[in-house]
Amino acid sequence: MWTILGGVLVLVLLYVILKEDNYFKDYGIPHLKPLPILGNMGGTFTRRISFFDLIQKIYDLNRNAKYVGVHDFNTPIIMIRDRELGKIITVKSFDHFVNHRKFIDPNLDPLFGNLIFSLKDDHWRRIRNLISPAFTSSKMKAAFKLIADCASNYADYFAEESRLKPLECNTKDAFTRYTNDVIGTFAFGVSIDSIRNRENEFYILGKKSTSFEGMAMVRLTLMRFVPRFCKLFNIKFATDDVRHFFTNLVKETIAMRDEKGVSRPDLIQLMMETRNDKDGKKLSVLEMTSQAYGFFFAGFDTSSTLMCFVAQEIAEKSHVQEKLQREVDEVFEEHQGDPPYEAINNMVYLDAVINEALRMYPVAPFQDRLCNSEFELPPALPGEKPLVLKPGDVVWLPIYCIHRDPEYFDNPEVFDPERFVKGDKSSAFAVNSMTFGQGPRACIGNRFAILETKILFAYLLRKCRLTPGSKMITPMRISKSSFIMKAEGGFWVEFQPRSQESESQH
Repeated sequence: MWTILGGVLVLVLLYVILKEDNYFKDYGIPHLKPLPILGNMGGTFTRRISFFDLIQKIYDLNRNAKYVGVHDFNTPIIMIRDRELGKIITVKSFDHFVNHRKFIDPNLDPLFGNLIFSLKDDHWRRIRNLISPAFTSSKMKAAFKLIADCASNYADYFAEESRLKPLECNTKDAFTRYTNDVIGTFAFGVSIDSIRNRENEFYILGKKSTSFEGMAMVRLTLMRFVPRFCKLFNIKFATDDVRHFFTNLVKETIAMRDEKGVSRPDLIQLMMETRNDKDGKKLSVLEMTSQAYGFFFAGFDTSSTLMCFVAQEIAEKSHVQEKLQREVDEVFEEHQGDPPYEAINNMVYLDAVINEALRMYPVAPFQDRLCNSEFELPPALPGEKPLVLKPGDVVWLPIYCIHRDPEYFDNPEVFDPERFVKGDKSSAFAVNSMTFGQGPRACIGNRFAILETKILFAYLLRKCRLTPGSKMITPMRISKSSFIMKAEGGFWVEFQPRSQESESQH
């Protein structure tokens, strides 16, 4: 019996492997031969290669191909190489690719599963339409003071702490505390000072809830691949303490504002206002909690990672930092030390530096889209057959690879903000839209992420000078231990207060 079962298992594995291999071969799609079960992912699990380097290796299989094939375990994925074809998929033909690949079922984990990223079809459309007004330009302008207060507090902290001697700092820790405080005030309406009050509950539970290490990764994997097992044993990604904390925080905030008539320019306020919707489109407390938590989940780690790369590059490149500080000084002097939203948001060189960091260091290596109705792709290579994608097929748009492709950017391995100063607005838009997603499914908080980064560095560079920390591994290498963009050995920058001569000019 065991021999027969073993033989059947081997035959099934061979069938699956050969079938998926032929899926690419039959259409002349360049690809790497997959390993059993692991597909092309084996090297990333043994940490022989970073996920970003693996994606780059597959992307480079044939520079003439419009797309190539990759095996994500046993799932064949089409990786789009042609930027225009990517636009067709995400914008022009969006109705064929409305959703992301299955993440977590909302019925399995209501808090985590109701993140806007996870939602599908009409449910996604409803939630997006309700919360997108929170991220318009007018709302960003209204939230500016909340964010600027956080940034000013952090700039003061680093200037004070480095007054007697330079302060070497783990910027990933420092900047996640900053994004934590910004999200706390904007999404939950609470004021926190995580750089000084380091063990506050909001930060500790927030960090725990966004971790993909250890058991958290095990839970996430089980929920994605064996949801019935998780339902049977009540396994959720968001632990009970996290779920109760954020739910109670939203409930208490709503009750306090209703009782005292308090109104703030934040996400909670906007969601509370849906209760007055005459068409019955109001959000439940659970949905409000999930979207506020989702904003936290999306921004806590990703935005702080962008800030880390910006800080590292300007610390290593004194000419970039000096030019940035001249621009910062001019803006602060022009507005008597208190620049408004428009002044910081329209800083040309700061915008260019952030765009260049987004280009070189996108946090995620790709964006994904799930095919929901048949769609014909042109042949991968001249002379080959077109490929008809069917419902359930997945495409990847490899942000990291396209941003480093010399076909699209000159000297792509060089950090050069000037490429965005010289009037190439289309390149800046391409970087922004690729990083945060293109079309209707783009990240709803992209404007917010850029704004909080700009404000932080405007205030920080006004008071501090940055140099590379002694613990920083240079030249910087991408970590092999993470599926998101991180520096091997972490991020380390030394902060020093700007000279009295420089400060007296303000």
